[in-house]
Amino acid sequence: MSTLFTKIIDGEIPARFVWSDERCVGFLSVNPLGPGHTLVVPREEVDQWVDATPDLLAHLTAVSQDIATVVQAVWSPPRVAFMIAGFEVPHLHLHVYPAWDMAAFDFANAAKEIDPTEQDEIAERLRAGLREAGHGEHVPSA
Repeated sequence: MSTLFTKIIDGEIPARFVWSDERCVGFLSVNPLGPGHTLVVPREEVDQWVDATPDLLAHLTAVSQDIATVVQAVWSPPRVAFMIAGFEVPHLHLHVYPAWDMAAFDFANAAKEIDPTEQDEIAERLRAGLREAGHGEHVPSA
């Protein structure tokens, strides 16, 4: 049975994509810990990060860093968080988002509801920043 993230990748469930390549995608979290909270997810169904090949993990990390650079430029937080938790969905995913303090690492502080219009604007800011940074070939139109 495919995971929730596979259904998102396959277009069965809508998401706000900011990155797409042959190995992974990046899309906004539905319960963000901050603006621009992006999940970087391999297309391959890998349960835990320790199960990923070193090459795949390196690719996911590089994509996460490209997205983090844009998060830093757009929101200017003191830190850009990078986390692998993985309890919510049994499909490897890397969290990338702005962090202003340690409370940003507590999922109890994640947004319970999101404004769809605001999320659309956030996704477009990330896509624009990624295009500007030279990653246009990996940035979906919406």
